[in-house]
Amino acid sequence: MNKPIGLALLAVGIALIIYGSNASGSVSSDVSRALTGAPKDKTMWLLLGGSVSAIVGAVMTFRRSSNA
Repeated sequence: MNKPIGLALLAVGIALIIYGSNASGSVSSDVSRALTGAPKDKTMWLLLGGSVSAIVGAVMTFRRSSNA
């Protein structure tokens, strides 16, 4: 049961990381970085959430089940 959920979390995490990396190269993120020295909050949340989701999904997918 955990394997399908893990695969879904892994896929969502990878998608969020890709979307966040694309957002980090946008014009608005470049302007924000130039003015404040940091990228936009949305970009950071996308990258952070995607990373956490991908890690949890990978652990759930590739972890051995304790049932023999």
